[in-house]
Amino acid sequence: MVTYSESGVDIDLEEVTVSALTKKLKETLQYQDIITESGHFAALVRLGNQGLAMSTDGVGSKILVAELMEKYDTVGIDCVAMVVNDLICVGARPLAMVDYLAVEKPDPEAAGQIADGLAEGCRQANVAMIGGETASLPEIVRNFDLAATGIGLVDLDGVVAGAKIQDGDVILGIRSSGIHSNGLSLARRVFFEEAGLKVDDPLPTDVNITVGEALLEPTCIYVTAIMDLLENVEVHGLAHITGGGFTNLKRLKKGVSYRIDDLPSPQPLFKFIASQGVEVEEMYRVFNMGIGFTVILPSENASQALEIIGKHHPVQIIGTVAEDPEEKVEVKTFQGGWIKL
Repeated sequence: MVTYSESGVDIDLEEVTVSALTKKLKETLQYQDIITESGHFAALVRLGNQGLAMSTDGVGSKILVAELMEKYDTVGIDCVAMVVNDLICVGARPLAMVDYLAVEKPDPEAAGQIADGLAEGCRQANVAMIGGETASLPEIVRNFDLAATGIGLVDLDGVVAGAKIQDGDVILGIRSSGIHSNGLSLARRVFFEEAGLKVDDPLPTDVNITVGEALLEPTCIYVTAIMDLLENVEVHGLAHITGGGFTNLKRLKKGVSYRIDDLPSPQPLFKFIASQGVEVEEMYRVFNMGIGFTVILPSENASQALEIIGKHHPVQIIGTVAEDPEEKVEVKTFQGGWIKL
């Protein structure tokens, strides 16, 4: 059995570490008028009749796959995607970003490719990259690390923070493009160590693409679809399915559970990872398993929402919400059984 923790990422320890940080920083919230609670995908500060949304994220170990392929534009797209997809989770329209690139040593060619990706991500999200910072950190950084922070605005009456989620709401799942930027440590362990594959080998479950191409597929940017949706339909909750898989739904509201019973078939790379000894519950805790973003809304709004989102991305109803103090996420897996997260 191969696990995420054995690959170098202990999700439980990460939660404890984050708690050690946030419990000492929580007192700083009193210095400003903060709308959202800590733990949401993006934070909101009240500015008159609007909320200023902020989010920060990085690309993670997808960088190591990019290094093997000497192809770095994808990580630029992913850096933008991870930030803006979090901003829209509170209903905010992303406006601008700043990036942070730390390098072991300067590499103009790699930096140019990263910039190409950042520019393409900004184009897709309709945001401006207004500045940033670079740092050369030999002996601290291997190759490079990339992160960004973004801001957005939302009218206070348009904030979507999960408070309206209620019994009987339906969950829409928007298709991911693949692994996105989460779980790459486990994926690399499976492909390169357990299976002994190389980046230019055909993907065993889809010989039309290589392992490297599958792992580097850019993260979907959902900004246009969600902004279009929010202008036309009442929405109760939005969740970016990133690290933690479907447990991300638990970040939206207390006192409810989520039953996910109709997921699309996951992409071939996920099926291969599962075939190499990764338990199915671990798969749904680590990876997006084919769903990159979820929308929670009243059942009567589902048809209109499906039509709007469907103009941009494949989407379907994947489950329902129920009042439940147990606050669990139940998932029917692609293998046919049920797991509880």
